[in-house]
Amino acid sequence: MKSPIPDYLAHVLEKARPNEGGAAADYIETLAKADTSKMAVALAMVDGNFYSAGDDNIEFSIQSISKSFVYAIAIEDAGLEQVLKKIGVEPSGDRFNQLSLERSTNRPMNPMINAGAITAHSLVVSPTANLQERTDRILKVLSKLAGRELHVDEEVYKAELKDADRNMAIGYMLKATGIITCDPREAVKGYIRQCAINVNVKDLAMMSAVLSNGGVHPVTGEQIIPHTSVRQVLSVMTTCGMYDAAGDWVSNVGFPAKSGVAGAIMGSLPGQVGLATFSPKIDERGNSVRGVAMCEQLSRDMGLHMMDVSHVARSTVQTTVSTLVASDDEKHGLHNHNCGRKVVIFKLRGAVRFPGAERLTRALAYELGNPDPSDPGSGSHADACAIVFSFREVFSLNFIARRLIHENITRLLSERRVLAIIDPTGVLEWDRAKAKGDRHPKVVNDDTEARDYIGGTGCQAVSEDPEW
Repeated sequence: MKSPIPDYLAHVLEKARPNEGGAAADYIETLAKADTSKMAVALAMVDGNFYSAGDDNIEFSIQSISKSFVYAIAIEDAGLEQVLKKIGVEPSGDRFNQLSLERSTNRPMNPMINAGAITAHSLVVSPTANLQERTDRILKVLSKLAGRELHVDEEVYKAELKDADRNMAIGYMLKATGIITCDPREAVKGYIRQCAINVNVKDLAMMSAVLSNGGVHPVTGEQIIPHTSVRQVLSVMTTCGMYDAAGDWVSNVGFPAKSGVAGAIMGSLPGQVGLATFSPKIDERGNSVRGVAMCEQLSRDMGLHMMDVSHVARSTVQTTVSTLVASDDEKHGLHNHNCGRKVVIFKLRGAVRFPGAERLTRALAYELGNPDPSDPGSGSHADACAIVFSFREVFSLNFIARRLIHENITRLLSERRVLAIIDPTGVLEWDRAKAKGDRHPKVVNDDTEARDYIGGTGCQAVSEDPEW
């Protein structure tokens, strides 16, 4: 069975594509030449599983999204106490390149505006480090986060440096007020280099998943960012990551995010998923127009708003296999054609949201899909005579989990699979009137009814699971 999640992501792309608002960033020569038809979206789960659609291998400069990670590096290198003395955490309500500081402290308002980001860059390694040392440190960490070697796009760097007067003014302002102690020109050049690092949406989704996973890389298992730094970064991303659109973002989309003027948006829902979108046309606030639309739909469809606590995301998925054996009647000649064949049982427990439904979807594709020669365990039960979903221990499904599971059921039935659903409380809410092609699973109340449906009355099963 093929997972429906990539198809859903492709749908998200196509729904946002007709939006022709915004324009490529024209104040940076290289970005002004971007192909504005390119679009991509990616999701990375906290256990390392990955989905993407669109132009997901197209590279672009990370721009201001680097601010989140460099802020984390600065905290690690200088300590949170020292960083907070230099950079505030309050939303500014101003544009990202505003020449403004707190009146009482002279600090930049937060690390997501340029003044705060230049200050954060100056704290990487040490206040006496040079541009190369800081760039090397930042590149090394961002490459670990992405899971591959990243590099600086020299063309973008030169284009931004050529028109860096405003950022240079910010650098000198920071120097004059004692916020930075290094050469302001070096700090600004280093900041521009970090913004010119190339990534794609798959990189950003995985980098975001590290934040969602408490600083631990979902694939390598390495603790790249300390847990306390993750909390600080996600908090500031929530209130300041989308600049003067932060309030609208939190109320409409509802997860920590950071945008970049190359057209990317990175979002992170703690404990669940990291995501990224890409489309080069940006609005007057510097945020991708189509990217915002895609994130709004993802949040709405997938229930990603962090203030939506109608369902607590605690769930597990267990896969077991049973072999049908003859009942007493079958031993006397009433033989069922499924006798001796395998039944795959997928059990869900707890409150199921998107991550739980995604794990079920992944298990279905792995167990029942075509075998992959590079993965000996894949497709091991593609020839199972029947499939059972057990919702007996599920006490809630949110709407996206239910929608995804319904799509899985529809796809299994379209493959002419025999499917039984154990759902004594009706939590799945299967509506026969809305089923495609008038195909339906057998919805039953317990294991015995499921066995009788698959193998005949009185059928028995030999299973590693004592409940089956």
